[in-house]
Amino acid sequence: MPLSSAEQIRRWQGPALLSYGFRPFFLFGALWAGFAMVVWIVTLSGALSLPSRFDPVSWHAHAFLFGYLSVIIAGFLLTAVPNWTGRLPVVGWPLGLLAAIWHAGRVAIFFSAYLNPVLVAALDLAFTVLLGAVILREIVAGKNWRNLIVLALLAVFTLANLLYHLEAAWGGYPAGGFGIRLGLGAALTMIAVIGGRIVPSFTRNWLVQQKSTVLPVPPMQPYDKGLLLFSIGALLLWVLLPQYFLTGLALILLGFGHLFRLARWRGILTHAEALVAILHIAYLFVPLGALAVGAAILWPAAVPLQAAQHLWMAGAIGTMTLAVMTRATLGHTGQRLHADRWTVVIYLAITGATALRFAQSFVSLPAMLEIAGILWCIAFFGFALAYGPALLQQRKRSV
Repeated sequence: MPLSSAEQIRRWQGPALLSYGFRPFFLFGALWAGFAMVVWIVTLSGALSLPSRFDPVSWHAHAFLFGYLSVIIAGFLLTAVPNWTGRLPVVGWPLGLLAAIWHAGRVAIFFSAYLNPVLVAALDLAFTVLLGAVILREIVAGKNWRNLIVLALLAVFTLANLLYHLEAAWGGYPAGGFGIRLGLGAALTMIAVIGGRIVPSFTRNWLVQQKSTVLPVPPMQPYDKGLLLFSIGALLLWVLLPQYFLTGLALILLGFGHLFRLARWRGILTHAEALVAILHIAYLFVPLGALAVGAAILWPAAVPLQAAQHLWMAGAIGTMTLAVMTRATLGHTGQRLHADRWTVVIYLAITGATALRFAQSFVSLPAMLEIAGILWCIAFFGFALAYGPALLQQRKRSV
């Protein structure tokens, strides 16, 4: 009979970091996001020449979308799996091995100018392939078929990463290619699916505690399901035909659709608790990004496409992952679900970095890009400093 999650944790005698999936992956992901931004700023200054086969912009985009996001997805999924099946998929040294494979991918891409491109791609792709195999095993074991969509999106995300490597190997510009759009589309759909479950649920729980009579609509109503289907179609259209008028129009409609969805979750009532409010702010970047990218397609002279995409890349992905990382770490390490001052600083830094990066494309003031990068580093290195001790120690137990 398989051991329960709690029993596996109790029996593990090694480092606490390897006792649960969120611990190594949230910590390493935050450190990587900060490190990659430092490298990017230094590269922009001309002080560093990357030893990568990717051009600097493509390395920067890959480091965040496929490097950072993949490890946070792993931390989230390996923490959610026990709720699906009642057991941990990996713990201890197997978890450490999975983390080591992710690190190997980062090193291989950084020094890819000196390595065989097939080896580099294999090392990078191995992480999400193995993660997918683990998640599939758990879905089958728990007959948790409703989460197959998450596995399907992970498979699309992995395929997008493969295409990114192929575009680089063929001498293209992968930061503006098919692979990054497919990967970003998969990531946004994950946020729409998973965020559509957790944002209204966590909001309802908090509002009930505050004895509010106004509550969000329950997750995944017919409107939500219809909107998700439309979102998949609109994002796929953007992946395949990124410059077409119909694509821009579809993204504008997608943006308004998600704004209405978000309004139904009553986020305006959560201003007193940043840990809940940040979930709504993070999700807001999904429709804002859609409206901006749609506008960039319809009126390219008015809205720079790169700035618009940063509302999705830095805003939706960066803010939502930090929102989930902070909440999950507090909850799974036995701490009160409340955002302290340092957590609020983290949230302000990531939203400030996104806003400055977007504004920099319209108003070019001295050091705006560098200040945005510094705020980004404050957010992610700040998470590592503030939450690292809890991730490195065993869960607090009540007496």
